[in-house]
Amino acid sequence: MSGERDSQAAGAEQLALIRASVRAGRKDPPARPRTWRGAPLAGELPVARVLVDKGLVHLDRFFDYAVPAAMDADARPGVRVRVRFGAGERGGRREGGGLINGFVVERRATSDFPGTLAPIAQVLSTEQVLGPELLRLCRAVADRYAGALADVVQLAVPPRRARPEKQPSPPAPAPPAAPGPGGWDRYPHGPGFLAALARGEAPRAVWTALPGPGWPDELARALATALAAGRGALAVLPDGRAAARVDAALGALLGPGHHVLLTADAGPEERYRNWLAVSRGAVRGVVGTRAVMFAPVRDLGLAAIWDDGDQAHADDHAPQPHARDVLLLRAAHERAGLLLGGHAQTVEAAQLLATGFAAPLTAGRETVRLSAPLVRTVGDMDEARDAAARTARLPSLAWQTLRDALGRGPVLIQVPRRGYVPRLACERCREPARCRHCHGPLTVPDGGELRCGWCGREEPSWHCPECGGGRLRAVVVGARRTAEELGRAFPAVPVRTSGRDHVLETVPERPALVVSTPGAEPRAEGPGYAAALLLDGWALLGRPDLRAGEEALRRWLAAAALVRPQEEGGTVVVLAEPTLRPVQALVRWDPAGHAERELADRAALGQPPVSRMAAVSGLPEAVDGLLAMAELPPDAEILGPVPLPVTAAGQPRRPGDPPPGEVWVRALVRVPPGSGGALAAALKAAQVTRATHRAGPPARIRIDPPDIG
Repeated sequence: MSGERDSQAAGAEQLALIRASVRAGRKDPPARPRTWRGAPLAGELPVARVLVDKGLVHLDRFFDYAVPAAMDADARPGVRVRVRFGAGERGGRREGGGLINGFVVERRATSDFPGTLAPIAQVLSTEQVLGPELLRLCRAVADRYAGALADVVQLAVPPRRARPEKQPSPPAPAPPAAPGPGGWDRYPHGPGFLAALARGEAPRAVWTALPGPGWPDELARALATALAAGRGALAVLPDGRAAARVDAALGALLGPGHHVLLTADAGPEERYRNWLAVSRGAVRGVVGTRAVMFAPVRDLGLAAIWDDGDQAHADDHAPQPHARDVLLLRAAHERAGLLLGGHAQTVEAAQLLATGFAAPLTAGRETVRLSAPLVRTVGDMDEARDAAARTARLPSLAWQTLRDALGRGPVLIQVPRRGYVPRLACERCREPARCRHCHGPLTVPDGGELRCGWCGREEPSWHCPECGGGRLRAVVVGARRTAEELGRAFPAVPVRTSGRDHVLETVPERPALVVSTPGAEPRAEGPGYAAALLLDGWALLGRPDLRAGEEALRRWLAAAALVRPQEEGGTVVVLAEPTLRPVQALVRWDPAGHAERELADRAALGQPPVSRMAAVSGLPEAVDGLLAMAELPPDAEILGPVPLPVTAAGQPRRPGDPPPGEVWVRALVRVPPGSGGALAAALKAAQVTRATHRAGPPARIRIDPPDIG
């Protein structure tokens, strides 16, 4: 027995030596968060005000915590910490509660809290990522959108990555030399805008860019001019492809080290490393997508946004801020220049011009004519030669344009939807074809029978309830179906598609048919596309949306801007009613005039953006309870509530849509200019009161909803 015990002891000793050697090769594990019972507190400023990571509107305030002496040097304003939230007081100590992340926003000598403070459990990082300027911006955005500060901070500060924080950022380079005006010479006030930036001033402009490939270089020159003046600059682009083009143009002007690219394609670690370089002041130029609106650029001199009408600029996460509005806040609070650019012009940009907040930055009409392609529609003369010109999806004008242009280069075909299965409508009156049982849309799956897209019931003998017709037509044929049809019509020409699942960056200069959905149009190498067909225009214009005309024109201009100028044979054919306002604006290439007329119409009707509006949606009792409790401004007007469409199980949901099967309603609250802040504050206060008193299910609040029908 003794020998057996000795052998067991020897084995245990060897095992202990092995474990010790393994531990010696490892790094010390991070200290576990502790409650710090009885630990001495910091001698000076022993109280830390912490923003806890709880995106609940009734917890939208700071909480005080004690700072242990061991954390005195690390618990500085702006760092990430772990605290116990919801602790209870027992025997003069605060114990319990769950661990939650937060940010130290202030160190104080005393606290307003009368009880015992719970100590900070852990300092996660000594990197000061939430500076005072960024905190003020987040607070302003939260107030504007009736949201919680923690939600906005979560959008503004990227998730932590330990490795980049341990690596120093490169030293800040000296300001670069100012570039020449380049393409800005084509705009009468372009050189003056750059000169104001070079003097360190804060000019604000709405830039209607000329068609063609020159806008990335022009935007890069504006950013470089602000950097040359010793100030910061940032540009927000709607997608990674556009951001990469501006990044390349700015790199060609300045060389490496003066700016960073912040997009999701770089990966979380590289993106956080670049963000830290901006936060530390090592880099003052930033180009990227939506999240760049919060980039902590030091001494911001220019904030620019391209194509502010693109839906990608509105964040999907609460409180769903729009990049344009965030940059407007930054321009006002940080005394920075502002540049709203695009081939189209939004109604919001037109309002900035009408109020004098910004100045127009446009080219002369002769320059526009020399840069733009020829835009044609199906008119009376075409209808006289072709009886089906108004009703056919591809009339003779479109086929003739295709045949002529394919001899010179690639042709772009823009379709308003992707996919293969078309939506159907009555061939005679174009009334949408819907199910008799659930009123869902009727579809024809690949090789299948006519059936409902919601309940799946077949409709073998459908007739239109409006006119009695029994024949159907495709309302919108997707990119795949269009590519197949054109491939059969032009068997010797390659057909390429570009859409959400597969987006092409560029296409060669040789002849080809490029079928694309809006926003996914690839650039054509060389002089550009020889022609473009804009199909199913009436489907875009017929959407039940306040912005239908504005959005259709924006999509058309973006595609037409990729086509060669008229002097080089560039032609665009738009298949839509030629007398409609957006079509006429495209023919004349007059986006500013279209935006002005849209603004005048909305002002007469009291519609956004002339008025400020909030959408309150949810269960009927939630909406009624919130509106009854809210102390709305005296000039507020409540529209509705009206029922929202019920989301069927398995159907795709957009942010803010009701859960499947639930019956929701929506009310719109409208106020005149100047009362938007009071409206947001009143709705938020009512939401806080209902949540605190648990007065029923919550309602959703959306300030400035993009889609109001």
